[in-house]
Formats: sequence, structure tokens, C-alpha cells
Amino acid sequence: MIIPIDYDILRIIWWGIMGILLCGFAVMDGFDMGVAMLLPLVGKTETDRRVILNTIGPVWEGNQVWLILGGGAIFAAWPFVYAVAFSGFYIAMFLVLWALILRPVGFKFRSKLHHQHWRQLWDVCLCISGYVPSFVFGIAVGNVLMGVPFYFDDSMRCFYTGSFLDLLSPFPLLCGVLSVVMFLQHGALYLAIKTQSKISKRALRVLPITTLIWLICLSVGGLYVMGQLLGFQLLPGYLRNGASNPLAKEVLIKVGAWSKNYTTYPGLMLVPIMSYVTLLLAGYLSFISRLKAAFVVNGFSIIGAIITVGISMFPFILPSSTHPASSLTVWDASSSQLTLFIMLLAVVILMPIVLLYTSWVYKVLAGPVTEESVKQDMNSY
Repeated sequence: MIIPIDYDILRIIWWGIMGILLCGFAVMDGFDMGVAMLLPLVGKTETDRRVILNTIGPVWEGNQVWLILGGGAIFAAWPFVYAVAFSGFYIAMFLVLWALILRPVGFKFRSKLHHQHWRQLWDVCLCISGYVPSFVFGIAVGNVLMGVPFYFDDSMRCFYTGSFLDLLSPFPLLCGVLSVVMFLQHGALYLAIKTQSKISKRALRVLPITTLIWLICLSVGGLYVMGQLLGFQLLPGYLRNGASNPLAKEVLIKVGAWSKNYTTYPGLMLVPIMSYVTLLLAGYLSFISRLKAAFVVNGFSIIGAIITVGISMFPFILPSSTHPASSLTVWDASSSQLTLFIMLLAVVILMPIVLLYTSWVYKVLAGPVTEESVKQDMNSY
């Protein structure tokens, strides 16, 4: 079969698609995890908590599709990455899955009994289902930037040499806090849009705190990556258009390597700058009560932060801290050319359908959730 797109171009396209899916997950699933985290802080009464849960109850399952798509894309397009990530981060992934399982159970079981302690139990579970994935995903990004301890032997078997506690070093923990704060702020803005009066005002009170912590974490993390963190750099001579072989390259580790793409192409600096500017703009728009605009702009700030990491690491996807030559890059960790092409055709056909359907759902569900509406339907969340 003659494939009309070069192998290296297909790899770049799928690197971009993976970034789009990660951004889609962070923006769409991020706000409902943020709302779950805010549940005990903003919901003072049972009615308040029911209003809060009903803002995300009809949409959280659709939002979680982005996570499923991302996992499926990694499995099919980047099998080496999937193998290393899901073996090395096994306990962390188990914690995420455990927390995500709590979410549907919490939504379904909470309304079955009207007993106060019963509902408080599931409120705690829903809150955990927001905090744990947010924190773990941030820790994962921090560890990927630092490099993960793994290697491939001559028969291409993967070996992970680290432990769960190794993932909890200071820089990944900082990234975990940043991830939690990003989703908290995104959830607060969504909650302010979808509720009225007192709940909306309580949600907006967290914005100055989350914005400040976001700025601090982003600045400290960025300066550390540029000035202290060991980065990875491909040495000349690797084959970009050949079959995937993670051992067919040489890699240099040095401080400042993650800044190389920005020094080579200075225009890329607009991406991290966009993340800062949109964050500040979101705060200003929320201050003048332009909440919908603030929510959209805040989403672009999250996207800017994710793209900044992707650009910094390119062409690396998962570097190895112990065996740099085993690091996985765009050029040596993908599926075959035919697989990538067939998957691309599926994306071109199905992705617009997903986007149109999602847009239609949010249009139908537009408008705030009121106390009167939840009181009338005692079987809702």
C-alpha cells in the first residue's frame, strides 16, 4: 500500500494530536475535577452541594472521553511510551484509576439515600476524585521533564528501575501543586458561570489565591527548568524516517537543554508568554464580571502551559534519566507508518463528530443551575 504522507511527517502529526488530546483533557475534564475539589469549600448547605454537583453531573462523563482518547492514542500510536509509562507509573496510575472510579460511584450512589452522613461520605469521595488525578498528572509531567529511570535491553525488553517514592521529589511535587491549582481555578470560573448569587461569589473568592499560586509555581518551575534542571538533547546522526528503534541514537544530558528549541526558534517564546498573559487576563476579566470570557481565556492559559512543556521537550516524549540512549522520541517510539496513517484517517472522520456533538450538548445545557430546579427534582445528584 502506497502511503501518501511521509513517515516523519506522520510522526509529527501524531505528536501534535497527542498534544491536542492532552489539552482537551486538561481544559474539559479539568474544570469538572476543579468543581469536585471545590465542593466542600463552596457548598455550605445540602442544597448548595446539590447545585454544585448538578453543574457537572450531565457533562463529566463526556469530558472524561478526552482521557480515554489520550490513553488509546498513546497505546496505538506510541506503544513504547505506553509500555514504559504504564509499567513505571503503575502505582500512580492505579491511584488515578481508583480516584476516577470513585467519581461515577459517588454521583450514582449519593442520591440513593437522603441521610446526611451517607451524602457527606460520597461528597468526600467526589472531592478525592478531583484532587488525586489532578495532583498525580502534574507529578507525572514533572517526572517526565526530569527523566524516568528505565532502559531497553538488546532484545527491546523494557525495564523500569525506579520506585513510587522516587516520583515524589520536590520538582514533580511542585508540578503537582501547579496542576491542582490550574484545575481549581478553571473549576471556580465554571462554577461561577453555572450558579447564581452566593455560590458564584464563593467560587470567585478562590481566584486571587489560585492565580497567585499559579504564577509562583509557573515562574519557579520555569526558572528551574531553564537554569538548573538537566535536559536531554539528541546528537546529530539519528534517522528520522526509519523504523522505530529507541537504541539507535545518542543523547546528551546537560543543563538548559530544554531551552534549546526556544533559542533556536525565538518565536516559540510566544507560547509561554501567552500562558502568563492569558492567566492575568483571566483574572482581570473575572474581576469585571466577564466570567464566560474569563473561563475561555483561562483555558488558553492551561493550553499554553501544556504546549510549553511539549515544545521544550521536542523531539523527546519520554526521556530516560539512567540510560539516555533508551529515551523515547518522536522519531523512534511510534507505530508503523501504515498504522499511523489509518489512525489519522479515523481521527479526520471521527474527531469533527465528537466536537460537534460536544458543542451541541453544551448548547442544550446552557444556563445556570438554580436551587429551585434541584429542589423540584429530588432524585438528581
